[in-house]
Amino acid sequence: MRSLTTAEDLLILAGSAPLNWQAVAPTRQTAEKFYLDRFKPAIVRLDANDLIYQLDASREYNPSPKLETIKAPLIAVNSADDFINPPELGIMEKMVPRVKRGRYILIPTSDQTRGHGTHSLPAVCLLDCQL
Repeated sequence: MRSLTTAEDLLILAGSAPLNWQAVAPTRQTAEKFYLDRFKPAIVRLDANDLIYQLDASREYNPSPKLETIKAPLIAVNSADDFINPPELGIMEKMVPRVKRGRYILIPTSDQTRGHGTHSLPAVCLLDCQL
């Protein structure tokens, strides 16, 4: 169980957005509550074997060799505060042009973004993506 709680701590941290956390939980007391409100329900749902499977699946995922074969329109969206897929690496700028009908949109950091979790907030994309 100790390893699972450590894994969840890392998932929460890596998927977080510091600006948002500071805005909604600026004191130690509110930060502790904010964290526990996320940690407690997550740890109950978390299955160690499932988590290992998820991480292994994403570890080896590499669409790069076949980007030129994609025929459908592609819109790749990332947020500037994404720690898991940091835009500073420039990967999207290199890879998306290889997709014939590809487009890359970077959502700037704002009080609406949530780091890696921004992908689950379609309203943020609608505001910032200018589709």
